[in-house]
Amino acid sequence: MTQLYDDILRPSGLRVTQFSILGAIARLGDTNLRQLAHTLAIDQTTLTRSLKLLERNVQSTVFPHPDGRIKAMTLTSKGRKALEAARRLWARASRPGTPRAGHDRVGGGAAAAGPLAWGRRQEARRIRSQSRVRPRRARRGSL
Repeated sequence: MTQLYDDILRPSGLRVTQFSILGAIARLGDTNLRQLAHTLAIDQTTLTRSLKLLERNVQSTVFPHPDGRIKAMTLTSKGRKALEAARRLWARASRPGTPRAGHDRVGGGAAAAGPLAWGRRQEARRIRSQSRVRPRRARRGSL
């Protein structure tokens, strides 16, 4: 699933996880690690690892906060450009009827809906299959 999203965003130079992080930073404005981790619902250790990669690629930057214990961050102009390119790709891929790489492997209906709708359907199928109660077979001679 992640590979499908990464394929969609590849021309922007972002992976789907980076796209989510940059989008959250853009929405929040100048933010800190705790706010960002809460918004994305991921732990701070995982987020720190991903942020280091974004900082290395100069797409986000850490700046001094009055409280030295807080790690504050914002988008750079390069990060904003990459995010806008990724948003255009995402919107194009989300239009109904847009063919996507790998849709033939996951079922014919996937091409008719955007990647998020496809993901929701797959998750619903997985949950349904796990929650089915299978009747127990009666043993011979029991009753």
